[in-house]
Amino acid sequence: MTISDKRIAAGGMTLRYLEAGEGHPVIFLHGASLGSSADVFLRNLPAFAAAGLRGLAFDQPGFGLSDAPQDHSVGFRRKSVLAFMDALGLKSAAFVAHSQAGNIAVQIAQEAPERVSHIVVLGTGSLLPPLEEQKEGLEGAAQQRLERRMATHEPTIDDTRKLLEANLFHHELITPDELALRHARSVGKNFETFVARSALPSGNKKPSTDKPIWRRLVDLPQPLLLIYGRNDRANAFERATKLKEIYPQLDLHIAPDCKHLVPWDAEKMVADLSIPFLKR
Repeated sequence: MTISDKRIAAGGMTLRYLEAGEGHPVIFLHGASLGSSADVFLRNLPAFAAAGLRGLAFDQPGFGLSDAPQDHSVGFRRKSVLAFMDALGLKSAAFVAHSQAGNIAVQIAQEAPERVSHIVVLGTGSLLPPLEEQKEGLEGAAQQRLERRMATHEPTIDDTRKLLEANLFHHELITPDELALRHARSVGKNFETFVARSALPSGNKKPSTDKPIWRRLVDLPQPLLLIYGRNDRANAFERATKLKEIYPQLDLHIAPDCKHLVPWDAEKMVADLSIPFLKR
């Protein structure tokens, strides 16, 4: 299955995207870690295309080979998703969203429900309830230290490898080519925009009476599928289990031997669960 590498003008910027297949459009949204890009989904797109779906993965503004924006906020990235859809003439699409992008997908679904047909969430911690005693653990603390250092010094290729290892259960997936590609997406202008994003405030706090987003998942009009890694950071397994206990009607699955990079660690499970879900 051929994956085309394309460019398109959207929202006053040039965005780079990958495309494979024909059928109902499925937009793959990458997370916000340094080095994230549409290339995260290179191993996933062929299966979706072979199943009769149109896979579209784009570099969000300030990531990959897309233009760097003046506005580095999550809100601007959320608007860029709709701008990308408008540029392609897509009235509606399904979302497969990894990490921070899961929150973006859910917010778009709430604000513009007519634009979203289905949502697949992969490892989005911000959509999970907190635990009474949240503990990061030694591995998570080490990763946070590495990410803080990388926000002040452009990463070496060894830094890029360490960050990938922290997010992957299957380290054998870090081939020389994969490492080189990830590192290329972590330096230069992408590092500069990462530093700019890191300098932003953590976000506007909503009133304490506002219903948290994880409690609004069951109110979404769109079908929702959630997949989390059993070995992910920040107590994701325990929190996902708690979410399922509170809302047993949610279509939530745990991927064994899987950390945060769910599209890689759980490639087959993502396809096996998502494709029939999206085609229903």
